[in-house]
Parts: sequence; C-alpha cells; structure tokens
Amino acid sequence: MWRNTQVGWGVISIALHWLSASTIVGLFALGWWMTGLGYYDTWYNLGPWVHRSVGIVLFMATLARLVWRLTQPTPQGHGSRLEVLMAHLGHITLYVLLLFVMTTGYLISTADGGGISVFGWFEVPALVHGLPQQALIAGDLHWYSAWALMLLAVGHSLAALKHHLIDRHDTLLRMLKPTSR
Repeated sequence: MWRNTQVGWGVISIALHWLSASTIVGLFALGWWMTGLGYYDTWYNLGPWVHRSVGIVLFMATLARLVWRLTQPTPQGHGSRLEVLMAHLGHITLYVLLLFVMTTGYLISTADGGGISVFGWFEVPALVHGLPQQALIAGDLHWYSAWALMLLAVGHSLAALKHHLIDRHDTLLRMLKPTSR
C-alpha cells in the first residue's frame, strides 16, 4: 500500500503528487498576485517571504520525490505506444520545468548575496550570486517557465481526464486510490 507496484501507485507517491500539485498552483497564484502589490501593502514583504519559504520546502520535497520515483516501480501506462511515450516525456518535462522554476526562483532571491530564510527555521545560503543582471534575467526566466509549467500541468490534467472519461482507463483512479497489490 505504501509502495508502488506495476499496477498502481502507493500512498507515498500519491501524497507527494497531490501535495506538489496543490503547492505549485498555490505558489503560482501567490507569485502572480505578488507582482501587483504596492510598496505600502502589508503583504509586500510577507508575500515574497512565504513564496520563497514554500518554494524551498517544495524543492526539498521534489528531490525526495525524485529519489522515491527512481527507487520504486512505475505502474504500466495505458493507451497506445504513442500515448505512453507522450506521457513519459510529459512527466520528464514537468519535472525539468519544476526544477528550473525553483532554480530560477533561488537565483532571483540570492542575487544580492543574501541567503533565503525558510520560515525562520533555517537559511539556505546564496551559493551563486553577483552575476550580471542575475535577478532580472532569472526573474524573466522564472515568470515564463512558471507559465509553461502551468500550461503543461493543465495538459497533464486534461490527459488524465481523457483517459478517465473517454478511454475508461483507471489512470486517474490509480492516482486517487493506493494500490494494495
């Protein structure tokens, strides 16, 4: 039940999937909302602090998720060979984009040489800083790659619904209910 099998996902994979998905959507919404805040707004400093803190926690969870994913079996995909290949490539692209969004966010936040305080619990040091126009370039890359991630996530969701509603596969159900076989 906790581990993946050839026929379904385990509890850990399912939990990491849905926690990541909801956190990514929340971070995107918060990031978009923050861009319109005025200097005297209460959330002007608090919003970015929360965004950075949650982003670092998500980064750590994503690394753990990747390790878990690489050490667990992957349930067999449904559909034609092309659909299975596209799903595989789509998942890889989701992970790459997610890591890229988080890396560019880190580069924005550490451009001045200061670390990132994560909810006041610990600080992530600025390992890369002082590059020419680091915050500006990383900011543009962060914005556009976050949009690309959201668009791909929508496509991912639509594909899951297509498998469920049209093809009548258990693809979506496997991500909702852990396997015990």
